[in-house]
Amino acid sequence: MNRPELVCPAGTPSAMRTAVEAGADAVYCGFQNATNARNFPGLNFTVPELEKAVAHAHAGGTRVLLAVNTFPPAGKVNLWKEAVENGARLGVDAFIVADIGVANYIAKNYPGIRLHLSVQAAATTPEAIKFYCREFNVKRVVLPRIMTVPEIKMMADAIPCEIETFIFGNHGLMVEGRCSLTNYITGLSTNMDGVCSPAAQVQYIKDDVGNLSTRLGEFTIDCFSCDENAGYPTICKGRYLTAAHDGPYYAFEEPVSLNLSSLLPDLMAAGVTALKIEGRQRSRAYVKSVVTAYRRAVDSVMAGKDPEISGLLALTEGQKETQGAFKSKTWR
Repeated sequence: MNRPELVCPAGTPSAMRTAVEAGADAVYCGFQNATNARNFPGLNFTVPELEKAVAHAHAGGTRVLLAVNTFPPAGKVNLWKEAVENGARLGVDAFIVADIGVANYIAKNYPGIRLHLSVQAAATTPEAIKFYCREFNVKRVVLPRIMTVPEIKMMADAIPCEIETFIFGNHGLMVEGRCSLTNYITGLSTNMDGVCSPAAQVQYIKDDVGNLSTRLGEFTIDCFSCDENAGYPTICKGRYLTAAHDGPYYAFEEPVSLNLSSLLPDLMAAGVTALKIEGRQRSRAYVKSVVTAYRRAVDSVMAGKDPEISGLLALTEGQKETQGAFKSKTWR
């Protein structure tokens, strides 16, 4: 097997330094604006910060991938062009893109910089991926988290570019690039503004006996009893009351984190080129723990040993983990 690249989250300059020191082969990050899909207050990079961060990462032998992976609204593409121009000037190693227009701009103006197709593009067929490779010289595709390992193997055999898959973090079962739920409630789009459940519209309300309700805008997303852990309110992971069910239920997906540590040998044998850890909005402690654990696991597999990862359950969403659709299409 070829040694896969371990791609790690860098939501802040300090998180990037932590990822580099923990053994990341590559880090991915974004600017402090709507050009990236994690546009939250307190996250991301200014241009001067990214300049220093790129120099530090390269000094440690780590590549920097710049996420320009949201979709520009009509007539407002200049912000995305500026992000690309700044990234190219600062020496990033690749752009992660979703929008065809942004991909075209990079391919024409910066053909020497690698293009990676974001999971936001939701490309799930060889035909779609071949189109991006042919038209924009895409070098890598980040596959959506809805494919089994055998399907990934079939994809690897059929397409002319590298494959990157998520291995830990947010499960994101909803088809990436197509979620309009948060826009319905908040007026901000996950895919165009980079904001899912903006913090300014999140509320936690406790009743007289200690039960907790989480709200997003004017809508209650979930209710938790005293002995339950309350998660961050996102619409797709809320519990709802409907006439079809006797009580509240997860209509879209349950709060749970992806953990594919036991599938690493299978993914690597299937031809996966890069293994991606999710979590740009998470803490430095999260980055250090997860990157360190997966660095050891990947190195163990390459040495012919079984990957051993423990102690990460506490860092998962809802203290639950899953292999999701990677293991079986019957997962719900």
